[in-house]
Amino acid sequence: MRMWGGRFTDDSDPAFMAFTSSLSFDKRLYPYDIKCSSAWVRGLSKAGVITQEEQASILEALERVKSEMDEGVFEFVETDEDIHTAVERRVRELVGDLGGKMRTGRSRNDQIATDLRLYVMDECLDVIGRILKLIEAILEVSRSNIDVIIPGHTHLQQAQPVRLAHLLLAFGFMLKRDSMRFEEARRSADVLPLGAGAFAGTSIPVDRDYIAQVLGFSSVSDNSADAVSDRDFVLDTLFAVSVTMVHLSRLAEQIILWCSDEFGLLELDDAWSTGSSLMPQKKNPDGMELVRGKTGRAIGSLVSLLVCLKSLPLAYNRDLQEDKEPLFDALETLKSSLVVMEGTVSTMKFNQSRAAEILDAPFITATDLAEFLVSKGLDFPQAHRIAGEVVSFCVSRNKGLRDISIDELKNFSNLFDETVAGWLDPRGAVERKVVKGACNRDECLMQIQKLESFVQERLKRLC
Repeated sequence: MRMWGGRFTDDSDPAFMAFTSSLSFDKRLYPYDIKCSSAWVRGLSKAGVITQEEQASILEALERVKSEMDEGVFEFVETDEDIHTAVERRVRELVGDLGGKMRTGRSRNDQIATDLRLYVMDECLDVIGRILKLIEAILEVSRSNIDVIIPGHTHLQQAQPVRLAHLLLAFGFMLKRDSMRFEEARRSADVLPLGAGAFAGTSIPVDRDYIAQVLGFSSVSDNSADAVSDRDFVLDTLFAVSVTMVHLSRLAEQIILWCSDEFGLLELDDAWSTGSSLMPQKKNPDGMELVRGKTGRAIGSLVSLLVCLKSLPLAYNRDLQEDKEPLFDALETLKSSLVVMEGTVSTMKFNQSRAAEILDAPFITATDLAEFLVSKGLDFPQAHRIAGEVVSFCVSRNKGLRDISIDELKNFSNLFDETVAGWLDPRGAVERKVVKGACNRDECLMQIQKLESFVQERLKRLC
């Protein structure tokens, strides 16, 4: 059964029908399509277009279709172009021509827009829950390693000492923003397009506000042409997916670096790593590498839809069928990546003795040497120059900053005295970072508390 054809005298070419069919991927929307149809039928009944008895019969048939699909016994047929055709065809098999009345005043254009919005709203909540679980894993590792100090890096060069927890929490705050982006994407999807028809609306006096209430939408679209052609909410979701995957990729790269022999800072749990088919000593961070690699795939989904939308005239165009596969793939990629990342982070073990070993770096407190001079009244440019000269002197004599004597330091400035030794201690350097949001112990504990409060508040919303 086709939803069109009266104007046509010849059959469609099978290859053409196969090319235009979307059933292979949009059938996953069946719960939303049935929910959408059920709400529309209630709206038709409220408008007096169908009787209460007709409404009951159609709703019963829709429930049966849903049960068949839930149980995996629904039989799709060759003429099912998409999930809408399949559902309507089966309803008509169950209740006869009465089933065709549920299409009154409705188009597949506003129907798919509604299905997809309902899907996005649910998926955003699912993703938010997974992000919150990963933040919780990061918080637990941060608490367990609150007193571990390691060299921080800029340009992948050792820069300044920093709390390990501070670096981990940086990813926690990235993920906090990610969860908020998905909240915004969900709000973007929370607008009812049903009732827009093909693009011009419908002469059937259906109460769209009532249907929005039945389906759980907060508002109704203002313009029917925009309603069927708008995919901004999909773009918002794909953007949120892409940014989150970028953040997961950065965390993955950090883990890959830390668990290399050269860093030696952490070991992955056996359950979340793999071995080599040739080299028996290897424990490979394959999960992290795949997260890093799949990030390009997610970004590609966003770019794909942006290009698809860039030249579309109003209102609906079949190009919009190409919105679903990138969206579905990107969301599945993100959700699986979040599972792997949460499992990896929650089980990884940091080597605290190795952290202490690499912290004993020769010039890790060079900035603190300059700041010591600033504390004595010198302006920072001069202090920076003198500290650089001290570093150059140490390099030429193969020694570190903590190996240089006070007498040697006084050759560079008379402001140096015995108290400079405390400024060259990496742990002391960390605690001297006193500004809000810095890496001292109290500030890190405050950051943990802030993230914990955010997670708990968001989890209450999800319950």
